[in-house]
This record gives sequence, C-alpha cells and structure tokens, in this order.
Amino acid sequence: MSRKLYACAYAAEFPAQALLRLRTDLHAEPVAVLAGRTPQETVCALNHKARLRGVVPGMTRLEAESIAGLKLLARSIEGEASARQVFQECAEQFSPRIQETSEGTACAFVLDIAGSDRLFGPPEQLAERLRSALAAAGFRASIAISANFHVARMKAAHCRGITMIAEGTEANAVAGLPVAALRLDEEHAETFALWGIRTLGELAALPEADLVARLGAQARTWSALARGAAEHVFEPIESAFSLEEFCEFETPVEQMEALLFVGARMIDSLALRASARALALASLTVRMKLEGGGCHERMIRPALPSIDRKFLLKLLQLEIAAHPPRAAVAALTLAADAGQSSLVQLGLFAPQTPEPSRLDVTLARLKAIVGSDRVGSPVLEDTHRADSFRMAGFTVSGKAAAPGTQAARIALRRVRPPAPVSVVLRAMKPVAFRDRESSFEVTAAYGPWRTGGCWWSTDVWDGEEWDVLAVESGGAALACVLTCERTANAWRLEAFYD
Repeated sequence: MSRKLYACAYAAEFPAQALLRLRTDLHAEPVAVLAGRTPQETVCALNHKARLRGVVPGMTRLEAESIAGLKLLARSIEGEASARQVFQECAEQFSPRIQETSEGTACAFVLDIAGSDRLFGPPEQLAERLRSALAAAGFRASIAISANFHVARMKAAHCRGITMIAEGTEANAVAGLPVAALRLDEEHAETFALWGIRTLGELAALPEADLVARLGAQARTWSALARGAAEHVFEPIESAFSLEEFCEFETPVEQMEALLFVGARMIDSLALRASARALALASLTVRMKLEGGGCHERMIRPALPSIDRKFLLKLLQLEIAAHPPRAAVAALTLAADAGQSSLVQLGLFAPQTPEPSRLDVTLARLKAIVGSDRVGSPVLEDTHRADSFRMAGFTVSGKAAAPGTQAARIALRRVRPPAPVSVVLRAMKPVAFRDRESSFEVTAAYGPWRTGGCWWSTDVWDGEEWDVLAVESGGAALACVLTCERTANAWRLEAFYD
C-alpha cells in the first residue's frame, strides 16, 4: 500500500446545491441561480434539470426568464458559507487532515486517507461511505481516490460518481482531461490552443525542456501535472465546530407551514451533524430576518439534550405559534448548542417517569395558552417585599428532598389572588371586616408590622400586616392575615392559618 493516499470530494454548481439542500420542494424543478447587480444578473449555477432545458452559465436574466418553467433564485453568500461548513464536517468524519481546493462555483476538499483502512475498510468502501454521508447532508458530489494529490483533485472535478485510480496509472487517468484542468491564465490557454494541445495527454507528450525554454519555469509544473507526477505539500485546515443552518427565501414567507417545512429540514441536518460527533442538541436559537429590516429571535431549550427530530420540530412549531413574527420572514437561521445526551437508570421498584419530551411539549402548549410568564417554577426575589417572586424555567433537580425532622405545627395558606375586604378600624386597629360573602368580628389583632421599599422607583410599596383572630357571624372562627397598602388604603385578605 502506498504511503500516500488522497480522496477528493468535489461538489459542482455549489451555489445551487447550497440553496436546494434545504428546499426539498424544488428538487423536481429546473433551477438557476443568479448573481450580480440588478438588472445585469447572470446565471452562475444551475441544476441538471435546468441544463436539460438549455440553460448555460453566463446567461442573462432576460434570457433565463424566456425559458418556460425555469425557477430563478438569487445567490446567497451567507447560505453558501453555512453549506460549506456542513460539507467540511461531513469530510472530517473520515479524516482529520483536510485541505480545501475549491475553485469558481465548486466546493472541493481533499482528504488524506492514508492508513484509514482499519477504520473504514478499503478505499472503495470509504468512498462509498463518504458519498453517502454527503448525500444525506443534501450534496451531490463526485469522489476520486489516488496516491497523487493533484490527480485526485483534477479527476474528481471532471468525472462523476466514484473514480478509483490505481498507483502507477496516474498518467493514463488524467490523459483525457482538458488542458483547462491546469487552471491556466488566458494567455497560456490561447498558446496551447494555437499549438493544438487540447488534453493533458498531449501536453505530457511534449518535451519538458522545450516547454520550459518557451514558456518559462512554470511549464515544468504543468508537465508534471499532465504526467500525474506533481509533488504537493499538504496544508490541512482546522475550523471551529458550530451547529448553524441558514436559509434565505426568494420571497418573504408569511405562512407558518412554509416556514416549518424549511425548519424541519434544518433540524434534520443539525441533528445529523450533532449525532455524527456523539452529541445532542441542548438548545435551539431561532433568528428570523423580517421584511423591512427587523429581526425576531426566540430560544428553545428542552429539558434534556435531544436529537429527536419530531420532538424538536414540535417545540419549534409551538414556539412560533406562541410568539409569531410581526412581519414576513425573509431569512431563517437555526443555531444549536451541543450537549451530551443523558441516560436515566430506572429503579427496579420505582414507578416509570414520563418522558422529558412529553413534559417539554406540555409546557410549550401551556405557554401558548396562558403566556410564557405564567408557566415555570416560582423563584423568590432578593427583596423585603412580602411574597415577591418571579417565574423561571421549569427544571428538575433530580435530588430528593430530605425529610423533615419535625412535623409542622402550623401552616400558612396563601389566597391567590388576595381577596379585597372592607375593614372597620377603631384606634387605628381592625375590629371588624367583611368580604363579598360574610362579615367577621375581630376578637384579637396583632400588629401592625410595617414594610416598605423601592421608594426610588415606580414599583414603590408601603404596607402593614395584621395577624387576626375573628369570628364569623355564623359562629365559625378563623385565623388569618390582613394587609393594608397604605398608599392606596386598600385592605386585602392575604392568607389563612391552618
């Protein structure tokens, strides 16, 4: 086995592939991508169905619009950058040493796969798995494997499917490729055309010394490339791992169904990318670029990291339904934070707990009905204001509360919300009060306990509290808490002692 072995993954018409990988509804239609400034836009990429209709690169918008049934899309540089990151992540599953060789509107990476047969099997099997991984991510790529870096690169760019080049046959493999595979400048390309040199095989047949004498030292490199014997110093790249998908719409989207159709494909891609690294999606950040320049952003955080696509899509649907954007959506971005999926060991005699996904969906539905500020766990605020709390996200600690050593002797049962009452005072002390149904006579009152705060803001409070023993007109006794908001002189029944 050769000490060097390279695999090149080449995706042609990448601007079109970057747009169509998330738009599965357009896979059956002829699509062309336009680039440039209006109205001088030209076709920069197209799919196979558009090529069959007669579309060619460089065609103007006016010429493309004259073709019936052709779908025209605007080029998205941001979408291509996101798709290129996904393409690279797929390649990184098979080798840590990768070099980018993209050119023009194509995206290409060369992988150093020497010694990888113990992990992925023979090179033929690795090529099949690499092409399948790229297809699952939404890319159509050609794969070429060779012991020479440049042979793999050039062969993948001019062939379709999987091409295996045995060591020692590199010259024959590239002999039929056009001279344009050398990436010549216009002047030297015209020179070879005048000489009648059309293929690399014809160029390799020329004497190297005569080529160098006529065209300079760079002709030695061209001759080596044409013979499949050019040397190369591998320059691997490294990129930070980030889970993000971007899709820009040709027309702003107003219907939630159309938005979720694209969102489902984006969630599928994020889950697939996370699972390839044995990770799960801990949270999803949804950013919508609105028509007119606005932005709408929401956060989805399940109870446990998950890669369940249907579950995450349901959370996305409920979140958008509860907080819809105020305008049509021009672009959609899903960014995820990766986390470790956890496994719960159930006890032999412990009852089975509900699935965390069911809890998340239930909480999302409750938020859609009553509002997100009314669902969660109450958290006491750091203030002296009585019964002051806020709602936080619901979480389960997993630790059982320690049993109390002493039984509670008395309990305070709060009234939600506090009931307004009319109070009769004598010497600034309550002696009787009445609610909507009954009247009570106070037999004992302890207080007042006065509190106040936030005098520096609009949320100022100034109140007093009384512990009261009272007897109803029917003879029933009760112990309760009465409070008075002094600024409004409003009395309320706050709680009962049980």
